[in-house]
Amino acid sequence: MSLAILQTIGTRRLPSYFNKWIGGFLGLLFFLPAIAQGQGRYTISGTVRDRKTGEVLIGASVSLREVARSGVLSNAYGWFAISAPAGSYHLLISFTGYPTDTVAVDLRRNILQPVEMDAATGELTGVIVSAQRKNENIARPLMGVQKLTTAEIRNIPVLFGEKDVLKTIQLLPGIQSAADGNSGFYVRGGGADQNLILLDEATVYNPSHLLGFFSTFNSDAIKDVTVYKGAMPAEYGGRLSSAVDIRMNDGNDKDYHFGGGIGLISSRLNAEGPIVKDQGSFSVSGRRTYADVFLKLSGDSSTRQNSLYFYDLNIKGNYRLGSRDRVYLSGYFGRDNLAFGQTFGIDYGNATGTARWNHVFNSRLFSNASFIYSDYSYKIRINSNNNDIHITSDIRDLNLKDDLQYYIDAGNKIDFGMSVIHHTISPGVISASRQSSYNSLSLQKKYSLENTVYISHEWSPVERLHFNYGMRGTSFSVLGPGTFYTYDGGGNTTDSAKYRAGKFVKTYVNAEPRVSASWQVGASGSVKAGYNRNTQVLHLLSNSTSANPTDLWIPSSNNVKPEVADQVSLGYFRNFNDDRYELSAEGYYKTMSNQIDYKNGAQLVANENVESELVYGRGRAYGLELFLKKKEGRFTGWVSYTLSRTELRIEGVNRGQWYPARQDRTHDIGVVGIYQASRRWTLSGTWVYYTGNAVTFPSGKYQVAGQTAFLYTERNGYRMPAYHRMDVAATLQGRGASRGRGGREAGDGGGSGRVDGKGVAGKKRKFESSWTFSVYNLYGRENAYSIVFQNDPDDPAQTQALRYALFRWIPSVTWNFRF
Repeated sequence: MSLAILQTIGTRRLPSYFNKWIGGFLGLLFFLPAIAQGQGRYTISGTVRDRKTGEVLIGASVSLREVARSGVLSNAYGWFAISAPAGSYHLLISFTGYPTDTVAVDLRRNILQPVEMDAATGELTGVIVSAQRKNENIARPLMGVQKLTTAEIRNIPVLFGEKDVLKTIQLLPGIQSAADGNSGFYVRGGGADQNLILLDEATVYNPSHLLGFFSTFNSDAIKDVTVYKGAMPAEYGGRLSSAVDIRMNDGNDKDYHFGGGIGLISSRLNAEGPIVKDQGSFSVSGRRTYADVFLKLSGDSSTRQNSLYFYDLNIKGNYRLGSRDRVYLSGYFGRDNLAFGQTFGIDYGNATGTARWNHVFNSRLFSNASFIYSDYSYKIRINSNNNDIHITSDIRDLNLKDDLQYYIDAGNKIDFGMSVIHHTISPGVISASRQSSYNSLSLQKKYSLENTVYISHEWSPVERLHFNYGMRGTSFSVLGPGTFYTYDGGGNTTDSAKYRAGKFVKTYVNAEPRVSASWQVGASGSVKAGYNRNTQVLHLLSNSTSANPTDLWIPSSNNVKPEVADQVSLGYFRNFNDDRYELSAEGYYKTMSNQIDYKNGAQLVANENVESELVYGRGRAYGLELFLKKKEGRFTGWVSYTLSRTELRIEGVNRGQWYPARQDRTHDIGVVGIYQASRRWTLSGTWVYYTGNAVTFPSGKYQVAGQTAFLYTERNGYRMPAYHRMDVAATLQGRGASRGRGGREAGDGGGSGRVDGKGVAGKKRKFESSWTFSVYNLYGRENAYSIVFQNDPDDPAQTQALRYALFRWIPSVTWNFRF
């Protein structure tokens, strides 16, 4: 279906060179099996799983003992393939927290060899918090890649004691928090909207709850998190700065388990088990806050009418149809509800759904075909002075894609695929009652079609040299129906044209080359370099400093061009002490074109001609990232430091001169420590420091009709005060609780990372529990959240700057359980 759509569009509307890309892509797909057969080699392939849970192990290292440089990593579905000449071999499988397994194989034909691994048991000497093979950061050519495990997410203290993926990644180099306690983040100078956030392949447009203080991702439902902030693989695109790929738990296909937690702010509950034992499984996780329950206990009748809560629901199921086929269904549903009596209310949230089919064509070719649904919407209710107004907005995607992996031989793998996405954006519908003094308004819906083909080659020509290079070709078409206006540089309308439904208004075609390389220096070091180009066709319009549920998404159009970023990076990576310590230094320089800003005093909400309020220009970002991590032992953690600069140059803003972007931040430091004090006690802490973001403050003031008006001259010409904070946490395991992989630790989302105590794990109990105590902002620093200017009441000629802080000491306690 996706192929037919792409061919039709390409033939009728797209340039001839895009058709050539498609033809070459299809030719590659057709001739790959013939290439493999001509090499006279055989392939062993299969899926790596946990024996006790049936969960696939992502990133397991698989190699042939007798063949040098034969190692591969299992993919996101646990699948691997290794080719070698005919002979007898020993297959070695290793994964952190699992003893290395060895399987004897007689490779005289292509072999399908499933692998099941047993988690480590017995006396353990420390804590392991890495899900990847020990030297993967040295061996792989990709740069700017960070992986997190559920063990790290679980132990790191955050606001209100909630385990939070997006706040945890803000402690990594090159990733900056948008605001105090906020889940929004910036990556290497990019805006908050320039991060592609995927949950089981579905785009999440607003990944935050309660105006950004919580992320939408319930850690109980998460298995694996990978962040790409440098030379990202060709399969990822659509955003300029980063891709955050989050995978949900598949569920236990051996036994039924239930767990959850009760905290001061929210409670969680999860269940998993087999649909048919050893054939399929399900996983369901839910979370809800209950501040609204306490509001009902208030003695104030108006307070009892207020509402303040959010909820999440993650559902996933999978079933094996045979040795070569497996199907998945997963979904996420989450909403926020904030209301102040009958006067004001806002309801917003995300819904995603993914249907996937894994198919093994042969021992070398693996396919993952997906149909994906993504929706973000909000509803606002205002009832004041006989004005009953309802405002709604929505962005919805339908995505059909196919990703394939072809294993030629050791160190020689090709990834390729295609996708078709249909975007529908409803900027806003305003409904007013008959008694209202406002008129109803329906802004024109915006339709677009985004097509992609990509191919990349991971290649190791010699033992120490590794390449990953590829190309991503995209076309973006603006579709009717609607009236489309053309504006001049001053925002004045110069032309308009009407288009019927399905008609093409404007098409942009872009090529995005990607290349990275690494040269291994000795056994424990490597030098890496990379270049990548990314384009972005959907843009978020916002003039707030943090996530706002009413921020407006717009597509590229006849006026708004796709944003383009070119990034080069260079880094040195080294491991110490048998790969227990990891050190890296990465430098990058990124140029950005077609950057969007807004005019002074721009009206972005409920504006049919919002594109007339926009101005365009260039951006640049550059910096240095240092990272030191201790991965094993009773004490683990990391230290990160980022030195960076981000600037914009946009005609009509700041007299056309370069000025700091609002996310510009010179210094950013993150320190994380996790200490296994005993078999039952785990202590952890974080400390962060960063210089203040760029901000626009008034340069003067004047009187208009007796009222003070402030004069703003230089955009982002000032700085917020420096920010720093320390958080601490302690987790107490119940007596006799098992910490083995077969029985996940209470409250653990079941990810691929492990945390094991020093003592003997022992037999898994039927009921396990733990207590987590934490304090956010331990030394009570009142960091500035906003600064407001007003006349001094005692001397109106003088100006006061009022500094507001959100959080001081925030203690929390959570009880986790599992049975």
